[in-house]
Amino acid sequence: MRLLPPETMGVLRRLEWYARRRMQGTLTGRHSSPDKGFSVEFAEHREYVPGDDPKDLDWRVMAKSDRNVIRQYIEETNLRATLAIDVSGSMKYTGDSAAKVGDIPLSKLEYAKHLAAALAYLFVKQGDGAGLVTFDKGVRNFIRSGSRPSQVRRILEELHGVEAGADTDVGGVLHGVAERIPKRGLVILISDLFDDPAKIIEAFHHFDYRQHELVVFHLLAEEELTFPFKNFQRFRDLEGVEKMLRIDPQAVRAAYLEKVREFVKRIDAACGKLRADYVAVNTKTPLRDTLLRYLGGRK
Repeated sequence: MRLLPPETMGVLRRLEWYARRRMQGTLTGRHSSPDKGFSVEFAEHREYVPGDDPKDLDWRVMAKSDRNVIRQYIEETNLRATLAIDVSGSMKYTGDSAAKVGDIPLSKLEYAKHLAAALAYLFVKQGDGAGLVTFDKGVRNFIRSGSRPSQVRRILEELHGVEAGADTDVGGVLHGVAERIPKRGLVILISDLFDDPAKIIEAFHHFDYRQHELVVFHLLAEEELTFPFKNFQRFRDLEGVEKMLRIDPQAVRAAYLEKVREFVKRIDAACGKLRADYVAVNTKTPLRDTLLRYLGGRK
């Protein structure tokens, strides 16, 4: 339960998650379904056919048009969320400005774990389903979405045990995830997105094609965003693709920061076109503030 400290639990008691897209589910819940039923929100009329319950006839329309019609309503359903967590080598980075839980600074991976644990608890608490995918260059583990209270513990145990692995293939892995989960779900991606942006955006389109709602938590450390280094530094590739490099930070800072801005802008713009939420997260921001900022402003 270290991934759900008291300060996080206190925030979650005051928050809820409502789906923006219509969800496909089997249980009655708080989210709109694409299926027509008989709830409280009117959707449309349809012609009466033998076997329909006469009490559902719209008598006002019948009186005006002499047509036998049934009033249809939008059903409510449960939400099925899948939390896709990047556990590649680059997620090991912590930096000197990282937020802490207790006295322990959070690497990007630890931040992602705490965020995923909080969201999984939130979904199950409100009667929805939560699942988990951990990945680097392939899927490490896949837990299908479930809504039983024991699902939270199952997800927490997986998150607790997972360690940063090899290099990543965000785009390739996400294509597989999009096909593996049922249509009209919620996919929450938590990653630093250190991969080819064209491939990542192509995968985002796959989620849209499958009618999933997508939320992207883009985790970057303060040092990755500002590149504050001054003296010659040794930079080591945490994913082992390149050897350690000795670089003069002042010589490359301007070019580096421009590349980061272009990268972030491209991902953000792609999410906007797909009506996906893009949430930029600096790991120096306390987790509770990230949760309050996003969930408190979500409509």
